[in-house]
Amino acid sequence: MEPYKIKTISQYHQVLGIAKPEHPLVSVISLDEFKPPAGNSRISVVFDFYLVTLKRNLDGAINYTYGQQTYDFNEGVMFFIAPKQVFSFDADHNFKSTGWMLLVDPDFLWGTSLAKTIKHYEFFNYSTNEALFLSDKEEKTIAGITQLIEQEYHANIDKFSQGLIVAQIELLLQYCDRFYNRQFLTRKIASVQILNRVENILSEYFNSDDDVIKTGSPTVQSIAGALNISPTYLTSLLKALTGQTTQQHIHDKLIEKAKEKLSVTNLSISEIAYELGFEHPPSFSKLFKSKTNLSPLEFRASFN
Repeated sequence: MEPYKIKTISQYHQVLGIAKPEHPLVSVISLDEFKPPAGNSRISVVFDFYLVTLKRNLDGAINYTYGQQTYDFNEGVMFFIAPKQVFSFDADHNFKSTGWMLLVDPDFLWGTSLAKTIKHYEFFNYSTNEALFLSDKEEKTIAGITQLIEQEYHANIDKFSQGLIVAQIELLLQYCDRFYNRQFLTRKIASVQILNRVENILSEYFNSDDDVIKTGSPTVQSIAGALNISPTYLTSLLKALTGQTTQQHIHDKLIEKAKEKLSVTNLSISEIAYELGFEHPPSFSKLFKSKTNLSPLEFRASFN
């Protein structure tokens, strides 16, 4: 079944059966007004605008597609949807929740710095969105900013309105970015388990007897796929834990294996490069020198 496409905020208000938005390009909707359709069915929606949601006090069965992990907090769940992303859920007709949704049309951001920087917030880019869980204190901070946004567009619109609302939206996203980073750290046990699995995947790969020339070097996408999480989420998690991206972890393991081959075998530099999955030996030599400050030949010579 094709996802239901909602092009405007006004259209979404109409779908929910609530009053027209006071501002056509930005709106805060109470989840008290959200009523799933009759029957138990899977619903898929594509929005042409940004959607930031905080839901709590769930009552009734519901299954969102955004989260895969068990987190530390029980309430204050946030998730983020960018334009053109598919959002799916199952809900029974008894479903109820409290909270809110902030809807922002990209046109509202036109001509502001946030129009460009909003794409840099990684929680909008997860192929599988990971929910953000908030402490009570964090939730109060987010709720306070949302109320300011709502109050501003409820007031008389003037030449300052757009700038003030955009500034509040940007502040909200910056806090969410901070809280996501906190979540990586507070969930350190689960995060370290993922880090250990990354190390195991890389070790098994480079120590296997498989022909790397045929399979190629591991990629961020292949590792994330093996872990059943998105590449962006994996990189964010590893960076919070270790200060290095997934690609840097791959390179470190690759250089470790290259050093081993250079020191204990008589393989040529080209043969080592091919065995490690490089199509072009100069690319291998360039990476090796960037990591060790020595060329492969210089490194090998240091053992003679």
